[in-house]
Amino acid sequence: MSLSPHTLRQHLVDLASQPYRAAGRFAYHFARGKLGGDPMFLALLERGLIPDKARILDLGCGQGLLAAWLLAARQSYAAGKWPAGWAAPGQPADIRGVDLLGSDIQRAQIALDAPARFEQGDMRHVDFGQADVVVIMDVLHYVDIPAQDEVLRRVRAALPANGLFITRVGDADAGLAFRLSNWVDRTVAFFRGNGLPPTHGRPLHEWKQALESLGFHVEAAGMNGGLPFANVMLIARLG
Repeated sequence: MSLSPHTLRQHLVDLASQPYRAAGRFAYHFARGKLGGDPMFLALLERGLIPDKARILDLGCGQGLLAAWLLAARQSYAAGKWPAGWAAPGQPADIRGVDLLGSDIQRAQIALDAPARFEQGDMRHVDFGQADVVVIMDVLHYVDIPAQDEVLRRVRAALPANGLFITRVGDADAGLAFRLSNWVDRTVAFFRGNGLPPTHGRPLHEWKQALESLGFHVEAAGMNGGLPFANVMLIARLG
């Protein structure tokens, strides 16, 4: 039975959040709120960005929502519940999530198992290994600009010749929208137990320039969900 994109989102929110019941009420309700309200999750599927049998590295994975979403998408597709005209979602070969916050990693490990795996670590120092797709959502601005550039360099080194890097950043040239986005990010970080970390934003053209200097071809797409924010998804491809 083909589903509309709106119905698919609700279906996937139900599927992807269900495993978090085992990790407690906070984990479950956070999963439902984030997956239901953040447009980037559905955009990954609508654009068919995740290839089949990909090794995925999710840096700043939180409680593993990307893994839960991708696995739920594959389950929904296998059951015939997928929008007409959309590409089939890839079946991940491996999803490795890394996050600083031990409590988030614990929730992810309780909720999900193979092909997802999770570890506590700092993206500035952890070994990236090799991956086909690297994802960093709303995390790069929590490290200073030299560290951002080093993380991007190491992402490039972890990818094959046709690899894909997906990130979401704020456009520091967007004025009030950027300041509002930044405030929301820091507020969420505080309530998740990360305190009020300083942030290091960059204008969109500088983000793109940093990636292009490493050999990526970059596509930018607004990713605000109709809200007055300055969030941009960058789809950076090699080859």
